Amino acid sequence: MAATTVPGRFVDIRLWANPADVEEVAMRQLHNIAALPWTYKHVAVMPDVHYGKGATVGSVIAMRGAVSPAAVGVDIGCGMTAVRTSLTDKDLPASLAPLRTRLEAVVPVGQGMHKSEAFTGRDSADWERFWRAFDDLTPVVRKQSARALRQMGTLGGGNHFIEICVDTVGQVWVMLHSGSRGIGNILAQHHIEIAQGLAHNASLPDRDLAVFIAGTPQMAAYRHDLYWAQDYARRNRAVMLRLVCDVLRKQFHGVRFDDPISVHHNYVAEETHFGEEVLVTRKGAIRAARGDLGIIPGSMGTGSYIVRGLGNPDSFESASHGAGRRMSRSRARKEFTPDDLAAQTAGVECRKDSGVVDEIPAAYKNIDDIIRAQDDLVEVVAKLKQVICVKG
Repeated sequence: MAATTVPGRFVDIRLWANPADVEEVAMRQLHNIAALPWTYKHVAVMPDVHYGKGATVGSVIAMRGAVSPAAVGVDIGCGMTAVRTSLTDKDLPASLAPLRTRLEAVVPVGQGMHKSEAFTGRDSADWERFWRAFDDLTPVVRKQSARALRQMGTLGGGNHFIEICVDTVGQVWVMLHSGSRGIGNILAQHHIEIAQGLAHNASLPDRDLAVFIAGTPQMAAYRHDLYWAQDYARRNRAVMLRLVCDVLRKQFHGVRFDDPISVHHNYVAEETHFGEEVLVTRKGAIRAARGDLGIIPGSMGTGSYIVRGLGNPDSFESASHGAGRRMSRSRARKEFTPDDLAAQTAGVECRKDSGVVDEIPAAYKNIDDIIRAQDDLVEVVAKLKQVICVKG
Protein backbone atom coordinates (compact mmCIF):
# COMPACT_ATOMS: atom_id res chain seq x y z
CA MET A 1 0.00 0.00 0.00
CA ALA A 2 1.36 3.42 -0.94
CA ALA A 3 1.32 6.05 1.79
CA THR A 4 -1.21 8.87 1.73
CA THR A 5 0.28 12.33 2.25
CA VAL A 6 -1.57 14.90 4.34
CA PRO A 7 -0.09 18.43 4.39
CA GLY A 8 1.13 19.59 7.78
CA ARG A 9 2.22 22.99 9.02
CA PHE A 10 6.01 22.52 8.78
CA VAL A 11 6.30 18.98 7.41
CA ASP A 12 3.84 16.59 5.83
CA ILE A 13 2.18 13.57 7.43
CA ARG A 14 2.60 10.29 5.51
CA LEU A 15 0.05 7.65 6.48
CA TRP A 16 -0.03 3.92 5.77
CA ALA A 17 -3.64 4.13 6.98
CA ASN A 18 -6.80 5.63 5.57
CA PRO A 19 -6.89 9.21 6.93
CA ALA A 20 -10.67 8.93 7.30
CA ASP A 21 -10.20 6.01 9.71
CA VAL A 22 -7.80 7.87 12.04
CA GLU A 23 -9.44 9.23 15.20
CA GLU A 24 -9.83 12.98 15.19
CA VAL A 25 -7.85 13.30 18.40
CA ALA A 26 -5.02 11.18 16.95
CA MET A 27 -4.94 13.23 13.75
CA ARG A 28 -4.74 16.39 15.83
CA GLN A 29 -1.72 14.91 17.64
CA LEU A 30 -0.08 14.15 14.30
CA HIS A 31 -0.60 17.72 13.10
CA ASN A 32 0.92 19.00 16.35
CA ILE A 33 3.98 16.82 15.78
CA ALA A 34 4.24 18.03 12.19
CA ALA A 35 4.19 21.62 13.46
CA LEU A 36 7.28 21.20 15.66
CA PRO A 37 10.29 23.06 14.24
CA TRP A 38 12.60 20.12 15.01
CA THR A 39 10.57 17.49 13.11
CA TYR A 40 12.49 16.30 10.06
CA LYS A 41 11.19 15.58 6.54
CA HIS A 42 7.74 14.22 7.46
CA VAL A 43 5.91 12.23 10.13
CA ALA A 44 5.53 8.55 9.19
CA VAL A 45 2.30 7.00 10.45
CA MET A 46 1.81 3.25 10.64
CA PRO A 47 -1.46 1.41 9.85
CA ASP A 48 -2.04 0.56 13.54
CA VAL A 49 -2.17 4.27 14.43
CA HIS A 50 -4.30 5.40 17.36
CA TYR A 51 -4.36 8.10 20.03
CA GLY A 52 -1.68 7.89 22.71
CA LYS A 53 -0.46 9.86 25.68
CA GLY A 54 2.11 12.41 24.51
CA ALA A 55 2.37 11.28 20.91
CA THR A 56 0.32 9.08 18.66
CA VAL A 57 0.87 5.34 18.93
CA GLY A 58 2.05 4.11 15.55
CA SER A 59 4.11 7.19 14.76
CA VAL A 60 7.72 7.50 13.61
CA ILE A 61 9.23 10.91 14.34
CA ALA A 62 12.67 11.94 13.14
CA MET A 63 14.10 15.08 14.73
CA ARG A 64 17.20 17.15 14.13
CA GLY A 65 18.90 18.12 17.37
CA ALA A 66 15.94 17.34 19.62
CA VAL A 67 13.91 14.54 21.17
CA SER A 68 10.53 14.50 22.94
CA PRO A 69 10.49 12.18 25.97
CA ALA A 70 6.68 11.94 25.99
CA ALA A 71 6.79 10.89 22.35
CA VAL A 72 8.84 7.88 23.44
CA GLY A 73 6.36 7.14 26.20
CA VAL A 74 6.67 5.84 29.73
CA ASP A 75 7.39 2.20 28.89
CA ILE A 76 10.85 2.89 27.51
CA GLY A 77 12.15 0.05 25.39
CA CYS A 78 8.89 -1.87 25.30
CA GLY A 79 9.08 -4.50 22.60
CA MET A 80 8.83 -8.10 21.47
CA THR A 81 10.94 -11.23 21.48
CA ALA A 82 10.17 -14.46 19.62
CA VAL A 83 11.98 -17.73 19.04
CA ARG A 84 11.12 -20.75 16.93
CA THR A 85 11.48 -24.12 18.65
CA SER A 86 12.08 -27.62 17.29
CA LEU A 87 8.66 -28.66 18.61
CA THR A 88 5.63 -29.14 16.41
CA ASP A 89 1.97 -28.94 17.27
CA LYS A 90 1.91 -32.75 17.51
CA ASP A 91 4.34 -32.56 20.47
CA LEU A 92 1.95 -30.46 22.54
CA PRO A 93 -0.29 -32.17 25.11
CA ALA A 94 -4.07 -32.31 24.67
CA SER A 95 -4.54 -30.06 27.71
CA LEU A 96 -2.38 -26.94 27.77
CA ALA A 97 -3.61 -25.72 31.16
CA PRO A 98 -0.75 -27.33 33.17
CA LEU A 99 1.85 -25.77 30.86
CA ARG A 100 0.24 -22.35 31.23
CA THR A 101 0.30 -22.80 35.02
CA ARG A 102 4.02 -23.61 34.95
CA LEU A 103 4.74 -20.54 32.82
CA GLU A 104 2.81 -18.30 35.22
CA ALA A 105 4.76 -19.81 38.12
CA VAL A 106 8.19 -18.87 36.76
CA VAL A 107 7.45 -15.38 35.34
CA PRO A 108 5.75 -12.92 37.71
CA VAL A 109 2.94 -10.94 36.06
CA GLY A 110 1.11 -7.70 36.85
CA GLN A 111 2.77 -6.02 39.83
CA GLY A 112 4.60 -9.21 40.75
CA MET A 113 8.37 -9.47 41.29
CA HIS A 114 10.85 -12.29 41.72
CA LYS A 115 11.70 -13.19 45.30
CA SER A 116 15.37 -12.87 44.45
CA GLU A 117 17.44 -11.99 41.41
CA ALA A 118 16.39 -14.12 38.43
CA PHE A 119 18.98 -13.11 35.84
CA THR A 120 22.09 -15.12 35.00
CA GLY A 121 24.96 -15.04 32.57
CA ARG A 122 22.87 -17.27 30.29
CA ASP A 123 20.56 -14.32 29.59
CA SER A 124 22.90 -11.46 28.68
CA ALA A 125 26.49 -10.36 29.02
CA ASP A 126 28.18 -7.99 31.44
CA TRP A 127 25.59 -7.75 34.19
CA GLU A 128 28.10 -6.19 36.58
CA ARG A 129 28.72 -3.22 34.27
CA PHE A 130 25.00 -2.85 33.62
CA TRP A 131 24.01 -2.69 37.28
CA ARG A 132 26.99 -0.52 38.20
CA ALA A 133 25.55 2.10 35.81
CA PHE A 134 22.44 2.25 37.99
CA ASP A 135 24.33 4.56 40.35
CA ASP A 136 24.77 7.07 37.50
CA LEU A 137 21.03 7.34 36.75
CA THR A 138 19.03 10.37 37.81
CA PRO A 139 18.75 10.50 41.62
CA VAL A 140 14.96 10.04 41.53
CA VAL A 141 15.47 6.28 41.11
CA ARG A 142 18.29 5.75 43.59
CA LYS A 143 15.95 4.04 46.07
CA GLN A 144 14.55 1.75 43.38
CA SER A 145 17.57 -0.51 42.92
CA ALA A 146 16.13 -3.48 44.85
CA ARG A 147 12.87 -3.21 42.94
CA ALA A 148 14.66 -2.98 39.61
CA LEU A 149 16.72 -6.07 40.45
CA ARG A 150 13.65 -8.14 41.33
CA GLN A 151 11.55 -6.89 38.41
CA MET A 152 14.20 -7.99 35.93
CA GLY A 153 12.53 -10.93 34.17
CA THR A 154 8.89 -10.00 34.88
CA LEU A 155 5.99 -9.40 32.53
CA GLY A 156 3.90 -6.53 33.87
CA GLY A 157 0.26 -6.02 32.91
CA GLY A 158 -1.86 -4.32 30.27
CA ASN A 159 -1.12 -5.60 26.78
CA HIS A 160 2.06 -7.42 27.80
CA PHE A 161 1.97 -11.17 27.28
CA ILE A 162 3.79 -14.48 26.99
CA GLU A 163 2.53 -16.82 24.29
CA ILE A 164 3.14 -20.27 22.93
CA CYS A 165 2.22 -20.14 19.24
CA VAL A 166 2.02 -22.48 16.26
CA ASP A 167 2.83 -21.33 12.73
CA THR A 168 1.11 -22.41 9.52
CA VAL A 169 3.41 -25.41 9.06
CA GLY A 170 2.94 -26.61 12.64
CA GLN A 171 6.16 -25.28 14.18
CA VAL A 172 5.92 -24.10 17.80
CA TRP A 173 7.17 -20.63 18.73
CA VAL A 174 7.65 -18.72 21.98
CA MET A 175 6.68 -15.05 21.89
CA LEU A 176 6.66 -12.39 24.58
CA HIS A 177 5.97 -8.67 24.94
CA SER A 178 7.25 -6.45 27.75
CA GLY A 179 9.37 -3.40 28.50
CA SER A 180 11.39 -1.61 31.16
CA ARG A 181 8.87 -2.15 33.94
CA GLY A 182 8.59 0.28 36.85
CA ILE A 183 12.09 1.67 36.59
CA GLY A 184 11.59 2.85 33.00
CA ASN A 185 8.28 4.43 33.94
CA ILE A 186 9.84 6.45 36.76
CA LEU A 187 12.68 7.65 34.56
CA ALA A 188 10.30 8.65 31.77
CA GLN A 189 7.93 10.58 34.05
CA HIS A 190 10.84 12.43 35.62
CA HIS A 191 12.27 13.61 32.31
CA ILE A 192 8.86 14.49 30.85
CA GLU A 193 8.25 16.85 33.77
CA ILE A 194 11.66 18.48 33.29
CA ALA A 195 11.06 18.98 29.56
CA GLN A 196 7.66 20.56 30.15
CA GLY A 197 9.24 23.16 32.41
CA LEU A 198 11.84 24.37 29.90
CA ALA A 199 11.34 27.86 28.44
CA HIS A 200 11.67 26.85 24.78
CA ASN A 201 8.63 24.58 25.19
CA ALA A 202 6.32 27.26 26.59
CA SER A 203 4.43 27.99 23.36
CA LEU A 204 4.01 24.45 22.02
CA PRO A 205 0.51 23.44 20.86
CA ASP A 206 0.69 20.39 23.17
CA ARG A 207 2.82 20.48 26.30
CA ASP A 208 3.21 16.69 26.08
CA LEU A 209 5.41 17.27 23.03
CA ALA A 210 8.02 19.20 25.02
CA VAL A 211 11.52 18.46 23.76
CA PHE A 212 15.09 18.44 24.93
CA ILE A 213 17.60 20.25 22.72
CA ALA A 214 20.97 18.83 21.70
CA GLY A 215 23.96 20.25 23.55
CA THR A 216 22.05 20.86 26.81
CA PRO A 217 22.60 19.07 30.12
CA GLN A 218 18.91 18.06 30.15
CA MET A 219 19.28 16.30 26.81
CA ALA A 220 22.47 14.56 27.94
CA ALA A 221 20.81 13.35 31.16
CA TYR A 222 17.75 12.08 29.34
CA ARG A 223 19.69 10.19 26.68
CA HIS A 224 21.89 8.60 29.36
CA ASP A 225 18.85 7.33 31.29
CA LEU A 226 16.92 6.47 28.13
CA TYR A 227 19.60 4.18 26.69
CA TRP A 228 20.03 2.44 30.04
CA ALA A 229 16.27 1.82 30.27
CA GLN A 230 16.19 0.51 26.70
CA ASP A 231 18.95 -1.93 27.64
CA TYR A 232 16.98 -2.90 30.78
CA ALA A 233 13.96 -3.71 28.60
CA ARG A 234 16.04 -5.83 26.22
CA ARG A 235 17.59 -7.74 29.11
CA ASN A 236 14.20 -8.12 30.80
CA ARG A 237 12.84 -9.92 27.75
CA ALA A 238 15.96 -12.08 27.54
CA VAL A 239 15.52 -13.25 31.15
CA MET A 240 11.84 -14.03 30.60
CA LEU A 241 12.63 -15.93 27.42
CA ARG A 242 15.19 -18.09 29.20
CA LEU A 243 12.73 -18.80 32.04
CA VAL A 244 10.04 -19.83 29.55
CA CYS A 245 12.46 -21.94 27.52
CA ASP A 246 13.64 -23.68 30.68
CA VAL A 247 10.03 -24.74 31.36
CA LEU A 248 9.87 -26.19 27.85
CA ARG A 249 13.22 -27.94 28.31
CA LYS A 250 11.89 -29.71 31.41
CA GLN A 251 8.68 -30.82 29.72
CA PHE A 252 10.02 -31.64 26.25
CA HIS A 253 13.32 -33.49 26.37
CA GLY A 254 15.75 -32.44 23.66
CA VAL A 255 13.82 -29.36 22.51
CA ARG A 256 16.00 -26.90 20.57
CA PHE A 257 15.64 -23.18 19.98
CA ASP A 258 16.63 -20.99 17.04
CA ASP A 259 18.32 -17.63 17.58
CA PRO A 260 15.75 -15.25 19.08
CA ILE A 261 14.30 -12.25 17.28
CA SER A 262 14.11 -9.18 19.55
CA VAL A 263 12.79 -5.73 18.69
CA HIS A 264 11.95 -2.55 20.55
CA HIS A 265 8.85 -0.64 19.53
CA ASN A 266 8.95 2.29 21.98
CA TYR A 267 12.42 3.77 21.70
CA VAL A 268 14.89 6.28 20.28
CA ALA A 269 17.72 5.47 17.87
CA GLU A 270 20.46 7.52 16.24
CA GLU A 271 20.10 6.90 12.51
CA THR A 272 20.84 8.42 9.12
CA HIS A 273 17.90 9.13 6.81
CA PHE A 274 17.87 11.07 3.55
CA GLY A 275 21.53 11.84 4.14
CA GLU A 276 21.16 13.43 7.58
CA GLU A 277 21.88 12.16 11.08
CA VAL A 278 18.67 12.33 13.11
CA LEU A 279 17.14 11.00 16.31
CA VAL A 280 14.30 8.66 15.36
CA THR A 281 11.53 8.04 17.87
CA ARG A 282 9.41 4.98 17.17
CA LYS A 283 6.34 4.91 19.39
CA GLY A 284 4.42 1.83 18.48
CA ALA A 285 6.65 1.03 15.50
CA ILE A 286 9.53 -1.31 14.77
CA ARG A 287 12.68 -0.82 12.72
CA ALA A 288 12.20 -2.44 9.29
CA ALA A 289 15.47 -1.83 7.45
CA ARG A 290 16.02 -4.17 4.50
CA GLY A 291 16.53 -7.66 5.86
CA ASP A 292 15.62 -6.85 9.48
CA LEU A 293 13.46 -9.53 11.10
CA GLY A 294 10.56 -8.10 13.09
CA ILE A 295 7.50 -9.11 15.09
CA ILE A 296 4.00 -7.69 14.58
CA PRO A 297 1.55 -9.20 17.07
CA GLY A 298 -2.22 -9.21 16.90
CA SER A 299 -4.60 -9.50 19.86
CA MET A 300 -4.74 -12.40 22.30
CA GLY A 301 -7.04 -14.47 20.08
CA THR A 302 -6.08 -13.64 16.52
CA GLY A 303 -2.43 -14.45 15.93
CA SER A 304 0.76 -12.61 14.97
CA TYR A 305 3.33 -12.22 12.19
CA ILE A 306 7.08 -12.59 11.83
CA VAL A 307 8.17 -10.17 9.11
CA ARG A 308 11.25 -9.05 7.22
CA GLY A 309 11.86 -5.36 6.56
CA LEU A 310 11.95 -3.95 3.04
CA GLY A 311 13.84 -0.77 4.02
CA ASN A 312 11.27 1.73 2.73
CA PRO A 313 12.92 5.16 3.18
CA ASP A 314 9.60 7.02 3.34
CA SER A 315 8.70 5.20 6.58
CA PHE A 316 12.17 5.91 7.99
CA GLU A 317 12.64 2.15 7.52
CA SER A 318 9.85 1.33 9.95
CA ALA A 319 6.70 -0.79 10.23
CA SER A 320 3.80 -1.18 12.65
CA HIS A 321 4.25 -2.70 16.09
CA GLY A 322 0.97 -4.59 16.21
CA ALA A 323 -2.71 -4.49 15.36
CA GLY A 324 -3.37 -1.26 17.26
CA ARG A 325 -6.35 -0.53 19.46
CA ARG A 326 -9.63 0.49 17.86
CA MET A 327 -11.23 1.38 21.18
CA SER A 328 -10.04 2.51 24.60
CA ARG A 329 -9.69 0.16 27.53
CA SER A 330 -12.56 1.84 29.40
CA ARG A 331 -14.88 1.50 26.41
CA ALA A 332 -13.93 -2.16 25.98
CA ARG A 333 -14.74 -2.87 29.62
CA LYS A 334 -18.17 -1.26 29.15
CA GLU A 335 -19.01 -3.00 25.88
CA PHE A 336 -17.79 -6.55 26.52
CA THR A 337 -18.17 -9.25 29.15
CA PRO A 338 -16.07 -12.24 30.20
CA ASP A 339 -18.43 -14.40 28.13
CA ASP A 340 -17.56 -12.30 25.06
CA LEU A 341 -13.88 -12.74 25.86
CA ALA A 342 -14.28 -16.51 26.20
CA ALA A 343 -16.03 -16.69 22.83
CA GLN A 344 -13.39 -14.59 21.07
CA THR A 345 -10.48 -16.57 22.55
CA ALA A 346 -11.94 -20.02 21.95
CA GLY A 347 -9.16 -22.53 21.50
CA VAL A 348 -6.60 -20.41 23.37
CA GLU A 349 -5.52 -21.42 26.86
CA CYS A 350 -5.65 -18.04 28.65
CA ARG A 351 -7.40 -15.93 31.25
CA LYS A 352 -11.02 -15.27 30.32
CA ASP A 353 -12.08 -13.14 33.29
CA SER A 354 -13.11 -9.52 33.82
CA GLY A 355 -9.54 -8.49 34.63
CA VAL A 356 -8.47 -8.83 30.99
CA VAL A 357 -11.70 -7.96 29.16
CA ASP A 358 -10.03 -4.73 27.98
CA GLU A 359 -7.65 -6.93 25.97
CA ILE A 360 -10.47 -8.67 24.08
CA PRO A 361 -9.72 -9.15 20.36
CA ALA A 362 -12.64 -6.91 19.32
CA ALA A 363 -10.91 -3.95 21.02
CA TYR A 364 -8.12 -4.22 18.42
CA LYS A 365 -7.93 -3.68 14.68
CA ASN A 366 -7.77 -6.65 12.34
CA ILE A 367 -4.14 -7.79 12.21
CA ASP A 368 -4.46 -9.20 8.68
CA ASP A 369 -5.67 -5.82 7.41
CA ILE A 370 -2.75 -4.14 9.18
CA ILE A 371 -0.25 -6.43 7.46
CA ARG A 372 -1.80 -5.88 4.03
CA ALA A 373 -1.65 -2.11 4.53
CA GLN A 374 2.16 -2.19 4.82
CA ASP A 375 3.16 -4.59 2.09
CA ASP A 376 5.68 -1.99 0.89
CA LEU A 377 7.27 -1.90 4.36
CA VAL A 378 7.62 -5.61 5.24
CA GLU A 379 7.21 -9.07 3.79
CA VAL A 380 5.68 -11.92 5.78
CA VAL A 381 8.04 -14.66 6.98
CA ALA A 382 5.60 -16.60 9.17
CA LYS A 383 2.09 -16.33 10.52
CA LEU A 384 1.57 -17.54 14.07
CA LYS A 385 -1.53 -18.46 16.08
CA GLN A 386 -1.33 -18.56 19.85
CA VAL A 387 -2.43 -21.66 21.74
CA ILE A 388 -1.37 -20.33 25.17
CA CYS A 389 -1.50 -16.68 26.22
CA VAL A 390 -0.33 -15.48 29.64
CA LYS A 391 -1.57 -12.01 30.61
CA GLY A 392 -0.91 -9.87 33.66
